[in-house]
Amino acid sequence: MHRTATITEIFVFAEPAWSSIDLSGYHVEANDGEIGTVDHDTYEIGANALVVETGPWIFGKKVMIPVGVINRIDEDDRRVFVNLTKEQIKSAPEFDESRLNDRAHREEFGTYYGLNRPAGPDYGKGDRDF
Repeated sequence: MHRTATITEIFVFAEPAWSSIDLSGYHVEANDGEIGTVDHDTYEIGANALVVETGPWIFGKKVMIPVGVINRIDEDDRRVFVNLTKEQIKSAPEFDESRLNDRAHREEFGTYYGLNRPAGPDYGKGDRDF
């Protein structure tokens, strides 16, 4: 049985070393293909998220993706791999950049991504008991 991520956990890197990487400009890969590039990222303790520019994939829309859904980072290829499908990202709450630091806005994303997605970098690699 999978344990779901809490709202706090979903905004924390699964691998602490990842927090020191500047991910700006990295390509972001969902389980089923590329979704865009990191526009900028936020580094607030317990509230880390990537803002991803999706380009033409969903009409140039920006999306917020909490760093807790990252399962791998390839620094050589400048790619971030997330444990989500394109549809899950497309169906996420509407991101309002003017509310980037608004706690309620972040909680909406935390609820969507965190409580509905298994936690940790091993999601999608088979069942694990916690």
